[in-house]
Amino acid sequence: MESTLNKCPFCGKTFTRERTLQVHMCEPKRRHLQKNEKWVQNAFLVFQRFYQIHQNNTKEKTYDDFCKSSYYNAFVKFGRFMMHINPLYPEKYIDYVILSKIKLDHWARDGLYETYLIDTLKVEPVESALQRSIATMMDWAAEQKAQWSDYFRLVNTTRAVQHIQQGKISPWLLLGCPAGKKMLQSFSDEQLQMTQRFISPEFWANKFKSYPADHLFVIETAKEAKIE
Repeated sequence: MESTLNKCPFCGKTFTRERTLQVHMCEPKRRHLQKNEKWVQNAFLVFQRFYQIHQNNTKEKTYDDFCKSSYYNAFVKFGRFMMHINPLYPEKYIDYVILSKIKLDHWARDGLYETYLIDTLKVEPVESALQRSIATMMDWAAEQKAQWSDYFRLVNTTRAVQHIQQGKISPWLLLGCPAGKKMLQSFSDEQLQMTQRFISPEFWANKFKSYPADHLFVIETAKEAKIE
């Protein structure tokens, strides 16, 4: 009688002692206990979106469905990856990987995110690009106890390279105002090589010609903020 009472509700295994059941940890129980972890929540959202797109599901997938999925671990791996990279426009990035026709096991790769990031930097609205760049400069200034408008003049070039590679400083501002271009002149050959694919100078020179009003908006914003 006791053994049926001490049954794991997750895997169905029975135990003679209640204490043994309490310390028992099966895979289904572990998945349920992880429900509130940030990377698992990320993974669950991606799982739901995957089925919305590919199976046109009218009935939303539940967390129970997720726990029972044979793809659980692969989605969780991607959820952790998303936490690590903190992607630009997360919802767009999720749709990008789902529609990429790349195997789920390969989603958590830097190269795939980098391709997405470079493509996104080229097409995002200038207002969003400037807003994010200025927010990054302000964070740096608060950290360094400096004026954010002095970012291009005073930032450590190693830090600037990271910001460019992460898409935190947009080519709109970096190549669109004199101070940004001047900072690039202080980069080493290696640093220029590291940032080349993110800022594609030739592409942006054509972009500025094609969108003169947006380019003027960048120049005026930089002037007004006394970015030098």
